[in-house]
Amino acid sequence: MMKRKYSPALVSGLLVGILTMTLFTGLAHASPPAQGAGPHTELTDEDCRDCHLDVADDWSRSPHAHAYDDPIFQQQWIGLGSPDTCLACHTTNFIASSGEYDAEGVSCQACHGTATANHPPEIVPTKADTDYCGSCHTTTLSEWRKTSHAVAGVGCMDCHNPHSQNSLFENPDDLCINCHREGMGDYLNDLHVQQDIGCVDCHALVIPPEVVPEDGIVPTGHSFSISPQTCVACHTDALHAGFKLPGYENGAAQANGFHSSTEVAGAKPFEQTEDETELSSVQQIQALETALASSRVSNLFQGAVIGLVLGGSTAWIVGQNIRQRAEEEEEDDL
Repeated sequence: MMKRKYSPALVSGLLVGILTMTLFTGLAHASPPAQGAGPHTELTDEDCRDCHLDVADDWSRSPHAHAYDDPIFQQQWIGLGSPDTCLACHTTNFIASSGEYDAEGVSCQACHGTATANHPPEIVPTKADTDYCGSCHTTTLSEWRKTSHAVAGVGCMDCHNPHSQNSLFENPDDLCINCHREGMGDYLNDLHVQQDIGCVDCHALVIPPEVVPEDGIVPTGHSFSISPQTCVACHTDALHAGFKLPGYENGAAQANGFHSSTEVAGAKPFEQTEDETELSSVQQIQALETALASSRVSNLFQGAVIGLVLGGSTAWIVGQNIRQRAEEEEEDDL
């Protein structure tokens, strides 16, 4: 009889415990919307720049940022009658059917797609692999595909900072030496090096065409090959060429704007730093998933403890009330 009287207390305590655990874990897992936006709200380029200040600063001075307002492009584009086909690469998210686009120049969304309010912690993907870059940089991609770099899988971002588009090394020759040091052999003692002529002065030399095409697209020097014209750019007298290539009267290095260090032999390969120990994107995702799973288990445990305490307290209080009421009924019966 007494067992039946206490069953409501146990039921009440159990219900309170389960309800408390459910509410606690639900509130713990609920994450506030990022940037004050609602669920699944798309973030804009301005949102990206507000957080990624260093990246935005590099990008703001890059050719991508000024792909539309660059004076040379504007002159060529207007001269061609402002064709829409050019805007596919010089704007972001260009729609050919309507002529509309989201931004002038190549902005965040052009390479990363559209981020949602779930970022962070959701990772924003990157579309900028070599083939994607080549969808606009067609000449560069065509030149690169003929090189040993393409065979070895050395792509755009192995040499270029994707946000500033500059070389990963301040001195471009150091970038070459970083990989090719062991194969350079006697070149490090060559007369070219002693005359302040480095790798890129010859291997990345851009020979302008005799007639510049109307669209302004010219070789970019990413074939890294050396032709007779490469030698003629500097050695016009020795090779009896009888002429100098336009723009190379003072030599290839000055024409390219490169001033290589004479201490090429002393350049050091890129040494591993703490930055190299950073996790890759896949490892970051795995780490986040592990941390999230651990957090959920911890929250579940905490919710269970709180639910047990509140449920037990409720059961005890209800049991005490039932016992007191039963004792009062027995006294009345007597």
